[in-house]
Amino acid sequence: MTQRSVVGKLDGSGLHIGLIVSRFNDFITSRMLDGARDVLIRHGVDAGAIVDIWVPGAWELPIAAKTAAESGKYDALVCLGCVIRGSTTHHIHVGGEASRGVARVSLDTGLPIGFGVLTTDTIEQAIERAGAKSGNKGADAALSALEMVSLLKAIRDA
Repeated sequence: MTQRSVVGKLDGSGLHIGLIVSRFNDFITSRMLDGARDVLIRHGVDAGAIVDIWVPGAWELPIAAKTAAESGKYDALVCLGCVIRGSTTHHIHVGGEASRGVARVSLDTGLPIGFGVLTTDTIEQAIERAGAKSGNKGADAALSALEMVSLLKAIRDA
């Protein structure tokens, strides 16, 4: 018996991608946006087919993602944000709800959404994940979204 595998590819040719980015902590999210945009273009997405959608903070990512997904204009979305621990538990609530909300939008609409929301204890940790020692989590989220577009199509066609 032959084993079959269904896998996604990293080919963005002809795709339209929405990058939803939090302005809060934009000194971090703008670096993540640059990483996401760069990796999408390097994998065949036309620069003109990438739309930046700015929201006030991570809390607003799910509603913007829902609206963008329902518009039918995008093959995938990438949500980028940065929540850094403060002196209260606010970061736990914002990060958790952003995560749950974006996951719900993806499941409800069937649209792949790359999740690039950093939740860190320090600014230094955020910087490391936005293009320094730990790579660029915006680029990672964009690659995931790109692969999922192809994978979901492959699953449907299998």
